[in-house]
Amino acid sequence: MMSSTNSPSKPVIMDHRFSIAPMLDWTDRHCRYFHRLLSQHAVLYTEMVTTGAIIYGQGDYLAFNEEEHPVVVQLGGSDPKDMAHSAKLCQERGYDAININVGCPSDRVQNGMFGACLMAKPELVAACIHEMRSVVDIPVTVKSRIGIDDHDSYQFLVDFIGTIAESGCNQFIVHARKAWLSGLSPKENREIPPLDYERVYQLKKDFPQLDISINGGVKTLADCLTHLQHVDGVMVGREAYANPLILAQIDAAIYNNPRVVPTPHQVVELMLPYIERQMAQGARFWHIARHMLGLFQGVPGARLWRRHLSEIGHLPTSGPQVMLDALKKVPQL
Repeated sequence: MMSSTNSPSKPVIMDHRFSIAPMLDWTDRHCRYFHRLLSQHAVLYTEMVTTGAIIYGQGDYLAFNEEEHPVVVQLGGSDPKDMAHSAKLCQERGYDAININVGCPSDRVQNGMFGACLMAKPELVAACIHEMRSVVDIPVTVKSRIGIDDHDSYQFLVDFIGTIAESGCNQFIVHARKAWLSGLSPKENREIPPLDYERVYQLKKDFPQLDISINGGVKTLADCLTHLQHVDGVMVGREAYANPLILAQIDAAIYNNPRVVPTPHQVVELMLPYIERQMAQGARFWHIARHMLGLFQGVPGARLWRRHLSEIGHLPTSGPQVMLDALKKVPQL
C-alpha cells in the first residue's frame, strides 16, 4: 500500500489510453472480472458509489476482485471532508485511482448535490480534490460533460477545467455532450445533446499539460484510434457492454501488447470457476451471467445464446450448467 505522502507538485497519472465507463447497475465487480478476461490493460471503473453509502451504509460498497486491476472507484459527493474520508478508505482497499462524478445528470444525483450540477460549482469540486489529495497519493480524477443547460460555451468549459486543474487534478474524462439538468432523462442526455468532439480536442490543445480522455458515442476500434490522434485516452461505455468483443482488440491495437486473447468460448470456460466461487459465497447465477449476454454479438448462434441465458438464467436454481448448455448453441469458429 502506498503511503500518503504524494507531493501536490507531482501528481500521479495512470495509463488511461482506453477505459470502460462507470455505468450504474452495469459495471459491477462481476462485469469487471468478465471484462478483464478480454483486456489486460483497459482501465475499469466501478459503478458510482456515494460517500454516504461508503461512510454510513450497512453493506460493503467497495468490494472488488484483485484480478480487476487497474480499477478506478467513482465517487459521488460534494462535501470535501466526506470525499476525503471516502477517498482514504478507497485507497486503503487498494483502488488504483479515484474519480469524481461531475457528469451524471439524473434527478437523484442532483438532489444529492453531485454529478453534472457540480459543473456550476468548480470551486467546490476543487475544494474536494484538495482535501482528497491531502490524504491519498493515488490519482484523483474528474469525469464531466462539456457543459450544462445554458452554460455551454467553450469558455465555460475552459474556466471549469482551469479551476479544477489548479487544485492539483491533472486527469480529466470529458463526455463530449452537454447535459440538460431538467427536461431530459439520463438516457435522453446520452443521446439528444449533440456530440462535440472538436471541443474536447481543443481542450487538449489549450491544456497540453493535462491528461484528457474523451467519452461519448465511441463504438469501434477505428473510433478509438481516431480520437487518440487528438487526446490522451478514450472511454467507451455501452458499446463495451453490449459488444464486449471490442475489448479483445484493445491490448494489441492500443497498448502494443499482442498477447493471445482467449476466444469467446474460452472466456466462458474461464468464467465458470469464478461463477462457482461466487455462487458458493451467495451470489446468484443471473447476477453474473447477465453481463455476458453480448459476448457473441455478431456471431452465428448469438441469439440462441442470449435467449437461453435470458429465459433460464434468472431462475433461482440456475447455475454454471445453464451457461454450458447455452454455449452448445454457438458453434466454434
